[in-house]
Amino acid sequence: MKMAALCSEFGNLVQIKKQLISVISLSKERGLLHSSKWASELAFALDRLPKDELPPSHPFTEEDAQDLDALTLAKSYFDLKEYDRAAYFLKGCCSQKAYFLYMYSRYLSGEKKKDDETVDSLGPLEKGQVRNEALRELRVELSKKHNAGELDGFTLYLYGVVLRKLDLLKEAVEVFVEAIHTLPLHWGAWLELSNLVTNIEMLKSLSLPDCWIKDFFMAHMYTELQMIKEALQKYQNLIEAGFSKSTYIISQIAVAYHNIRDIDQALALFNELREQDPYRIDNMDTFSNLLYVKSMKPELSYLAHNLVEIDKYRVETCCVIGNYYSLRSQHEKAALYFQRALKLNPRCLGAWTLMGHEYMEMKNTSAAIQAYRHAIEVNKRDYRAWYGLGQTYEILKMPFYCLYYYRKAHQLRPNDSRMLVALGESYEKLTQQLEAKKCYWRAYSVGDVEKMALLKLAKLHEQLNESDDAAQCYMLYIQDIFSCGEQLEHAEVSTALRYLGQYYFKNKLYDEASLCAQRCCDYNDAREEGKALLRQISQVRDQIETPSADVFAPLSNNNTPARRVSPLNLISFTP
Repeated sequence: MKMAALCSEFGNLVQIKKQLISVISLSKERGLLHSSKWASELAFALDRLPKDELPPSHPFTEEDAQDLDALTLAKSYFDLKEYDRAAYFLKGCCSQKAYFLYMYSRYLSGEKKKDDETVDSLGPLEKGQVRNEALRELRVELSKKHNAGELDGFTLYLYGVVLRKLDLLKEAVEVFVEAIHTLPLHWGAWLELSNLVTNIEMLKSLSLPDCWIKDFFMAHMYTELQMIKEALQKYQNLIEAGFSKSTYIISQIAVAYHNIRDIDQALALFNELREQDPYRIDNMDTFSNLLYVKSMKPELSYLAHNLVEIDKYRVETCCVIGNYYSLRSQHEKAALYFQRALKLNPRCLGAWTLMGHEYMEMKNTSAAIQAYRHAIEVNKRDYRAWYGLGQTYEILKMPFYCLYYYRKAHQLRPNDSRMLVALGESYEKLTQQLEAKKCYWRAYSVGDVEKMALLKLAKLHEQLNESDDAAQCYMLYIQDIFSCGEQLEHAEVSTALRYLGQYYFKNKLYDEASLCAQRCCDYNDAREEGKALLRQISQVRDQIETPSADVFAPLSNNNTPARRVSPLNLISFTP
């Protein structure tokens, strides 16, 4: 049913192509390069229009004619980043286009001065303390025009940006929604709105125009809110509706797979993207994160060198080089490149988080905390920054702080076992064992990435003298470790086998105890205990009378634990 509705909405791809061509032209005239680029990439993915189908140029008003000379001159200055000069020649112009460029030039002039002021004098960690001085004036002027209803879709977008920069977030959301209703095809306004949506309830409460571009926004939002299944379904629908050649959609699907740690699928899509668009730099920092996780040094080195050849002063390039040095354990150099990325763009979320990780590696906890806090300022939905803060306070032995930050990370990633294990550890330190048990079991239930939850749960049961539960968890842990097919570095199979051997011995299950003891002999740290247990079992068996029926007779008496663990079949598993 949904697919049918989507197909009818996207039924006229020719009309969509015309709208995209039209908004590309409008965005370019106003210097909105990223919105123009997004629309151009999408238009390129659709079939070419014949000459007679191309949309007509926009109507030219009397005010446009009056301002034409000043606007042409100012736009040439604007393109050369001479913003004050552009604003000077646009002052007093009446047309909507000229007014937008006048206000936008003043805004960008303030941003440029702010960046110039901070780039040399302060490090990137203090960058957020310097403000754009033009913002308050711009807000006052735009507010008057807004109240009089004189702002068009583009100027409403600029007003929203000014409000967001002044941390007036509620008003900013309202203005961005109004901008989207006035001009639904301007992707920049949708993107700014997406940065202010904090949860699914807020997303549902927004009154958005019923336009084809809304599907792109919803897919983007689902990815941001970690609703990956829904995001992938939306993107699949968009591909089937006619956008199968869109590199934007391929990159977004790759990012979605990256977010759910489906690394192989994400890598395949990024490699496909590189084949289609070899000089692309967008999203390559995410690609480098995947290569880093897989420890693919040659591929990461090649990517870094390739991006340096294309554009060495792009944020993404600096992040890729930072990841490369981090993988080589050159953490000072890595942090330096993440700082470079932040000098180029102080709102680069990935760079803040990655720099926090590097400071953690260098044991500089105060700088790490600062970096993670900046990441959260940029985007409160960044679970990695919340998780990083939790880890930092864990090093500082402040469990209440840990608990707060890990809870935040868990809220953003409810099905991520790493957050649950971290939460469990925090509860354990605060002697809230019941909560810790719940977290560990939940981590195992959702699919334990690091295979640590059962081990921690078993040890907790062991501390609380809950031997049956501990044995059950150790048994599941051993099965889990061997079923994954690869021996993990931190796997404590010998610990589990030692405990199970003693457990079975105490419960007079000598065959199972003997099997566990024999397996212990395969591990250096448990070999002596395994041999000692085998000797004990041998002595007990010698004392027991020959009839085997009597061996298990004590198991039926009233002292037998009610929740006996079933004998562990270790024969099918080979350490």
